[in-house]
Amino acid sequence: MSSTAQTEIDIASEHQKNIFGSCDCHLNRIEKALRVGIIARDGRLRIVGEPKDTDKALRLLKQLVHMSEKGTEITEQNITYAMTLLEEEKEEQLSQLDEDVIIHTISGRPVKPKTIGQKTYVESIRSRMITFGCGPAGTGKTYLAMAMAIRAFRSEEVGRIILTRPAIEAGEKLGFLPGDLQSKIDPYLRPLYDALYEIMGAESFLKNSEKGLIEVAPLAYMRGRTLDNAFIILDEAQNTTPAQMKMFLTRIGFGTKVVITGDRTQKDLPADTVSGLDVASRVLAKIDEIGFCELTSRDVVRHPLVQKIVKAYENYEERTAAQKKKRRPSS
Repeated sequence: MSSTAQTEIDIASEHQKNIFGSCDCHLNRIEKALRVGIIARDGRLRIVGEPKDTDKALRLLKQLVHMSEKGTEITEQNITYAMTLLEEEKEEQLSQLDEDVIIHTISGRPVKPKTIGQKTYVESIRSRMITFGCGPAGTGKTYLAMAMAIRAFRSEEVGRIILTRPAIEAGEKLGFLPGDLQSKIDPYLRPLYDALYEIMGAESFLKNSEKGLIEVAPLAYMRGRTLDNAFIILDEAQNTTPAQMKMFLTRIGFGTKVVITGDRTQKDLPADTVSGLDVASRVLAKIDEIGFCELTSRDVVRHPLVQKIVKAYENYEERTAAQKKKRRPSS
């Protein structure tokens, strides 16, 4: 017969709404996942269940209190990731993430890594001249790189920001696009603009863009240039050819920091074309000044449903690859 234990924790009134969630949704989620009962009364939470489960719930709630005290808005994604770390007995690493504020957005919201993978990625950008950040959609590859670029620009570590990506249609034929050249390429670069506007603000971006201090351009525009004293982000690098990637990497000059992001599972290149990102990962793997960070479905920071979708596709692709291997005749 299993024994029942109970323990308690005080939650200050100013943190209750943040930690409990709307209609106590965070507490309900913890109860279900950890198989405990949580009773809230007068700012005190009583946790009831088997000893090992109540201990886990208490440790988790202590981390959430610490995060709330630091000013973090507790979201469903925070709860999901906190429980993942709890299973690995690494929940104390949450507080380390919470202390690493990169920059504040125009609305005052702090931008910081939310997972261990993201923290490793940010630290690589800080310490290395070139960082490759690879991973599925929603892992914050572009957004965190943009935050680091704007921080470096504001602190005058670099003189300008250059954002680029290959202008390739994502499996669709868009046909004729009206307007001048900038109007034609803007749809491809929209995700970069969105991040810039949110962190820097439209007015500041336009002012610096007019001065040539922030440049958003397709990858083809990099040919023939030497890029000194700049923070350069190459986004959607899985859609580069090996020749384009080599061209881009050989543009880098003195005082420059480069971040190259991509998702190997979302290539829009013709079926018989090798990705420049895949080739670069093999060719440059042993160069110390270049960092390679592989983010996974665990690092997805969009809606939790996105994490499930990414994981489902990963499982499907693994099964498909295994089936193809089985069917392949032995030589």
